[in-house]
Amino acid sequence: MKHIFVISFIVLLLSSCTPELDMPEPSAGDADFSKMIAVGGNYLAGYQDGALYRKGQSLSIPALLAEQFKLVGGPTFGQALMPDNNGLGVNSKIWESWFITPSHLGNKTNCQGITSLSPIKNTISVSSATPYLTDMAGNSVQNLAVPFATIPDYMNPAFGYSSNPTNLNPYYARIASNPGVSTLYEDARQQNATFITAWLGMEDIYNYAARGGTGAGIPSATSFGNYLDTILGGLTANGAKGVIANIPDFRNYPYYTLVAWDNAVLVRQTQVDSLNDIYTTSGLPQLYFQLGRNGFVIDDAASLGGVRQIHAGEYITLSVPIDSMKCYKYGLFFETLNDRYVLDSTEVYEIDQAINSYNAVIAQKASQYNLALVDMHSYMNTVFSGIKWNGVDMNMIFVSGGFLSLDGYHPNQKGYSLIANEFIKAINTKYNASIPEVYCTECDGVKFP
Repeated sequence: MKHIFVISFIVLLLSSCTPELDMPEPSAGDADFSKMIAVGGNYLAGYQDGALYRKGQSLSIPALLAEQFKLVGGPTFGQALMPDNNGLGVNSKIWESWFITPSHLGNKTNCQGITSLSPIKNTISVSSATPYLTDMAGNSVQNLAVPFATIPDYMNPAFGYSSNPTNLNPYYARIASNPGVSTLYEDARQQNATFITAWLGMEDIYNYAARGGTGAGIPSATSFGNYLDTILGGLTANGAKGVIANIPDFRNYPYYTLVAWDNAVLVRQTQVDSLNDIYTTSGLPQLYFQLGRNGFVIDDAASLGGVRQIHAGEYITLSVPIDSMKCYKYGLFFETLNDRYVLDSTEVYEIDQAINSYNAVIAQKASQYNLALVDMHSYMNTVFSGIKWNGVDMNMIFVSGGFLSLDGYHPNQKGYSLIANEFIKAINTKYNASIPEVYCTECDGVKFP
């Protein structure tokens, strides 16, 4: 009995010393989450693995935020969900097909006959894409983030016109209140929201970067600021609060860094001598090769013969035909890398300047309109260096890093959930709120077969 008494006393003593967790009650603070809308592009839409699909949308950043906002009076968040998880992606190589499925990991045999685990995507015919192009107008949609929508697109009624099913951006047409007449901005303003989740400017820069600096240029910082002023001014005119994110560095993403500029590797001196002889004889002595790593050959109108070798500080996009580089000397022997796959030093400078100036504009407008600011530029730098989440190491390494999806640019669902928490931290700080962070057990990372 004496031993039992001693044990009971020790248990009682230990239990009395156990600290109680002082968890704050969820609170909206100075914000009103009774009606939240989202405006932006790919990241807020939930685009991942190169496509928009149902589960990705259901676990998008705004959808995850809305679930937490329910704890402080937020309502159900309406989205125009895709009919299934096959989804619909816009193909960067439209000469192959207009649309593609989300990428998935599978065994793929390359041109050298080597089979390995690689991202695989399939093309979708225009007729098969019809279910994913269905007009959702009339539904209650609060997620007005549209993949690839630039800030001028928010003011353009033609952006929602889709009589041609091969419209390069089919996503706004699905949710436009009056396709061909309405604009994304007006559709958003008519919602009369009390809270705005915004991430604008990404597509204005990254649509350009992803195409190797070809196509439409990046709007000036002045133009971007004017558009942003109109949008934020209109959406907060009734006193709405909100949160806005800035723009990360493109170098964080394997889409721009995985294919090394100097990966033209020559292992035999005969290869080196042959290439140097051919290019010198052809009047292109600036193309010079050596044993080991060499820069690929790219187009450059300012160089002799319109060609030169790529150098450090320039980048090759992941959309480049890698099999052609491996087996058919693409970018090495009389077939230069197409400009759409390359960011040269001039384009890199333009992108860097745009990111810096856009971020300055975003910070100024966040202050002007009393919005919480999410510093995603710093956060993505941190993820690139490596973070630990729930005991797991995560970074931006392609496939294995745990944060990005299989397109090398958009996060996977776990990555999106961590970004959602950065939004919550900024909201809590700005508005004296106590919104619990997201812990998403159903969010997928990269799925291995």
